[in-house]
Amino acid sequence: MEQTIFQHMQVVRGITEKSILQIPEELADIIAPGFTNNIRWNFGHIAYIQEKLVFGVSSEKMNLPEAYEVFFSAGTKPADWIGTPPSLAHISEELIAQKQRIEDYLPGKLQNRLPKPFTNKAGITFHTLGETFLFSFYHEALHMETIKRIYRAIKN
Repeated sequence: MEQTIFQHMQVVRGITEKSILQIPEELADIIAPGFTNNIRWNFGHIAYIQEKLVFGVSSEKMNLPEAYEVFFSAGTKPADWIGTPPSLAHISEELIAQKQRIEDYLPGKLQNRLPKPFTNKAGITFHTLGETFLFSFYHEALHMETIKRIYRAIKN
């Protein structure tokens, strides 16, 4: 079953990696009517939250640049940004590198209990690394759908 889970990660992240390459940089920062975030924020948020749900909740070192927390953590938004966020190309590189770090780190650890239970902003409490990792697929898909909706709104 563990191999199936990692194959699923490949599929989900593969969709994300393909999608980020199709977005022109000049569209990445447009906040479409009805949205509070932009395409760049959503891709960066996927990377940041994935890092947190695998490494952060395990008390392991998070390997993304510190700027990712400032720009892309839950509750942040482009309207509050000070400074220049990472380019789409940089976010893409981080998403690819992150996938490899996860593949190197996680095998055999999905049943590991977290040092302390983690409760997300939706009020869901997780007790194992596998629970947070599996939830990350749902989270990534939600933000990919948001990216598609923002892109459609910009193009229209």
